[in-house]
Amino acid sequence: MDRGEESTRGAARDRLVDGGLFALAVAVAVATMALRRDLAPTVPRWVMDLDVVVGALGCLALWWRRRHPLVICVVLVASTTVFEGASAAALAMLFTVAVHRTAREAVPLAACSVLAHTVFQVVRPEPLLPAWMFLVWIVTVHVAVVAWGLLVRSHRQLVASLRERARAAETEARLRTAHARHEAREELAREMHDVLGHRLSLLTVNAGALAYHREATAEETQRAAELIRENAHRALRDLREVIAVLRAPDGDVPLPEAVDIAELVEEANRAGAVVRLRDESGVSTGAHPVPTAVGRALYRFVQEGLTNARKHAPTATVAVTITAEPGAGLSAEVVNEPPPGRFAAAPTGSGAGLLGLGERVALVGGDLRHGPTGGGGWRLGVRLPWTA
Repeated sequence: MDRGEESTRGAARDRLVDGGLFALAVAVAVATMALRRDLAPTVPRWVMDLDVVVGALGCLALWWRRRHPLVICVVLVASTTVFEGASAAALAMLFTVAVHRTAREAVPLAACSVLAHTVFQVVRPEPLLPAWMFLVWIVTVHVAVVAWGLLVRSHRQLVASLRERARAAETEARLRTAHARHEAREELAREMHDVLGHRLSLLTVNAGALAYHREATAEETQRAAELIRENAHRALRDLREVIAVLRAPDGDVPLPEAVDIAELVEEANRAGAVVRLRDESGVSTGAHPVPTAVGRALYRFVQEGLTNARKHAPTATVAVTITAEPGAGLSAEVVNEPPPGRFAAAPTGSGAGLLGLGERVALVGGDLRHGPTGGGGWRLGVRLPWTA
């Protein structure tokens, strides 16, 4: 239910309650005045007529009870010291004050109303009830009216609190959903950058070889074309795998891990690069399995390092070194020498790859470092946690 519909229903309920209180006050006033007229009159006729007028005005005042509850209640309570016809309307206003105001205001007004009815009993004694019985009846009625009003007020406050909590929970759920979607989009961006960046860099290297080595033999051209075709096919396959991972439940589609690093290096060498892998700890061979999240972060680290080396130093030799010891952590470096004939400069570009890699490494509690080497090359290093 939206707030507009809720407000409409609340207004209809208020009108129904107002009509009910007005009808009840009129019925009680008419019954009281009729009973008073049937008894032997103890006051002049004009006082009885004036009592009827005051009672009618008190009942009409109930239509404005929500706007000025305190003022109307005080006036009606004061009138009950002399006029009996306003008693029902005064009790209705006392109920209104208990519902819409605080107990500090309702209880003193109830005490004043009891005092006013006591004065009325002295001025115009009730012939059917003894004074003490009338007093007990009046106190009981006032306690019941105030208690009922405070109970209604507490119930409304509870309902309003629950609705507010429901709205807050709904808002929080929407924020969590939006945050989850944002994280999913970022994860998709990282995966697509890592996968497609790697494949497209291989395509660029082989396409560049075809463009600049026009003296290449037919066999070399055919091999380069085959590598381009193979990597284009793998790029499409990897893209389908990334999308499948996002669509499938967690764990249904396998993602690359540390044991796939050797294949990654072999693939780069087949494309014409010179990449040397040094892994005495046996992480890339599966001899020392690492946690899935750490292994995946290590794979993406090596992949990003090889991609950057192909972009910025395509003819340089690249060394991939992995050292690990359970409990002491896992370290890896991707170092490329400066290209022959020139000094390696710092990688230029959007930096999205290193930024995404840094976020991925941070998610598993690792630390990413990068910068130039003393010999003019470039080093990309990472340290990942690996508990025994």
